[in-house]
Amino acid sequence: MDGKEKRGVQIAATRKIERAGDLYAVPALKGNPIFQVGLEKEPPQCTCPENRLHSVICEHIYAAKIFRGREEQPSQGTAPQKKRKPYHQDWPTYNEAQIFEKDRFQSLLAEICKGIELDETKRVGRPRLNLRDMIFNVVFKVYTTTSSRVFMSDLREAKKRGHIAQVPHHNSISLYLQNPKLTPILQALIVRSARPLRSVEVDFAIDSSGFSISRYGCWFDFKRGKEIIKREYIKCHLICGVKTHIVVSVEIGSSGDAVYLPGLLETAAGVFEIHELSGDKGYISRANVDAIVQAGATPFIMFKVDSSGGGSDSWKKMFHLFQYHEEEFLAHYHKRSNVESTFNMVKSKFRSSLRSRSDTSLINETLCKILCHNLVVLNHEMLELKIDPTDWGSVDGRQS
Repeated sequence: MDGKEKRGVQIAATRKIERAGDLYAVPALKGNPIFQVGLEKEPPQCTCPENRLHSVICEHIYAAKIFRGREEQPSQGTAPQKKRKPYHQDWPTYNEAQIFEKDRFQSLLAEICKGIELDETKRVGRPRLNLRDMIFNVVFKVYTTTSSRVFMSDLREAKKRGHIAQVPHHNSISLYLQNPKLTPILQALIVRSARPLRSVEVDFAIDSSGFSISRYGCWFDFKRGKEIIKREYIKCHLICGVKTHIVVSVEIGSSGDAVYLPGLLETAAGVFEIHELSGDKGYISRANVDAIVQAGATPFIMFKVDSSGGGSDSWKKMFHLFQYHEEEFLAHYHKRSNVESTFNMVKSKFRSSLRSRSDTSLINETLCKILCHNLVVLNHEMLELKIDPTDWGSVDGRQS
């Protein structure tokens, strides 16, 4: 199978091909061009430059042939179309989860914060704020999506309920987000909040997305001859379960997607038994495929155009499944869409932008959004699945 045929297989597997009479509308593998392919004549013809100028069989012709083969495959007649499975909402459970969400959110947040160790070292000067209380405050503040001043009424109510010992000044909440010591604690709390669902989730998906910030990048584009101004963003990488959309591990960074997979996978595998991990081609590499297999899981990561079948046994196995059993491969791969839903849930409920200014506070605020999402998911699943939300483990991931 040469390169053009491989690209044709990928087009047929990932792009939408339509037929109009004797012509097939085949999109390009990259970009938006759509080419018209005719298979009735010999040799077949395509409107792409490669076929028109050099009269060679291009990847679009290969894709059209695969598509035609699918149409003609059922020899007994037209295959019956699968009916879309109806989605039934459990409205009593949904209503209860929504009505009492804010109350349960505070209780769950206070419960997982109990595992945070306090620094009992005596110091000269002004007493330091309680670490558990301050983490409760910053996470609860992100949940409300309000300003620090407006948020003070929620904190006073939380103190009455016994969730915190004292109500700090509103500036202290913003200042505490700038503390770099919060970052590993928040990451550990995210893992801890996902732990009650470890008996439910076995298939996972990985992806990244950006949260916009109040800074702008400016540079001169010589190609366009003008100055470009774009808003900067914080990039969040995470692994989530495909059933409940619970986030099991998260990293913040601007590097390429592939380098974050081993660390995220190691964190997730420390708590969950992973059967499958799906991701887009941004995570494809032989090292990542081997890492997933070594963790006891099956990888379903989309290949790039120039990917070949050489490499380790785990790479060859996945490549063979993609080439010769593409429907089975895609059925598992498309579970990856659940991680897109997870990011949409986070951004629609807790906003896609960040209020903070400094680099450390931006990272901590992003982690707070993910932790808020996990607690909201847990609030719903503890009602729907009747799970025990008290089996947290410790903040560092060990069983308590």
